[in-house]
Amino acid sequence: MECIVHFEVEYKQETKELRGLIFLDEGKAPTEKDFLLMFEDMGYKLRLTDQDNLVFTPIVPSSEYQKIRIRRLDTGEKSYQEDGELKSIISNLLPKDSRPI
Repeated sequence: MECIVHFEVEYKQETKELRGLIFLDEGKAPTEKDFLLMFEDMGYKLRLTDQDNLVFTPIVPSSEYQKIRIRRLDTGEKSYQEDGELKSIISNLLPKDSRPI
């Protein structure tokens, strides 16, 4: 099964949107290792620094790019896509201190 990875590469002056491809067994989701191997094949040497938001940063400090962030995964079935507006609304509606009702 193919998984198209939509990601953005953040440089100092600009952000570029790119895509990568991962081949997976049927019904499997990509792992951190799958992402790192895909990026390595593309010439990026990275480490995962924010697992919740799928943000990767370069291992080499002199890299031209500052970080890479996965925006969407497309397997042709289910799709993961972060909805920034929804996330903002929810974070503003939820109380800062959670206490029982």
